[in-house]
Amino acid sequence: MNKYVTYRRVSTAEQGHSGLGLDAQERDIRLFLDNYSEVPFDVIGEFVEVQTGKDDDRPELAKALDLVRKTGAELLVAKLDRLSRKVSFIASLMDDKKVKLRVASMPDADKFQLHIYAALAEQERDFISKRTKDALAAAKAKGKRLGGRRVKKDGTFALDNRIAGLKAVADADAARVIDFIRPLRAANQTLREIAAALHKAGIQTPRGGQWTAKQVSRTLERMQTNV
Repeated sequence: MNKYVTYRRVSTAEQGHSGLGLDAQERDIRLFLDNYSEVPFDVIGEFVEVQTGKDDDRPELAKALDLVRKTGAELLVAKLDRLSRKVSFIASLMDDKKVKLRVASMPDADKFQLHIYAALAEQERDFISKRTKDALAAAKAKGKRLGGRRVKKDGTFALDNRIAGLKAVADADAARVIDFIRPLRAANQTLREIAAALHKAGIQTPRGGQWTAKQVSRTLERMQTNV
């Protein structure tokens, strides 16, 4: 019989975020168990943590791993970044012969593929962080002040540094995925189907979540506006 220990994690900021919440993780884990796991199976432990994935010292994860090592069960997480956002930490678990890891959203991935995905995800997060800083710096260099909207002499509102910077970041985010989305839309795929395809391809939203039909629609609208 297959035995599993499940681990779900959110940081305080992510608790209500689409694709990252505890309910969404529970849904993905259940989908894996119902559709990909050998039967019969038994979930012998469930652990939940509210803590950033950047911390290696997580009490609930430690308990989950201890149970995995003692019982030979597999550690099952919804997404790889729920386990950790650090490649080094994930690599150390993969090197542990007493730890078997399964990721619900990538049911057929082996250890090598998971390692590559973790490295790419870390690289993408680093790129997004640098791009955001560069976009805000570029807006600041244009001489615009930070703050909210400000009123011009004619009574209309002008975009300030911060808003212009955020718009630049949003435009860059849309440009990152538009070449994936447009061919699917041209093939008459629905917005929901495109969101599912993005998820299946491992392409996350700028905040690391799962795509929705509404987000796909907004991306298409943004790129159409910028044409």
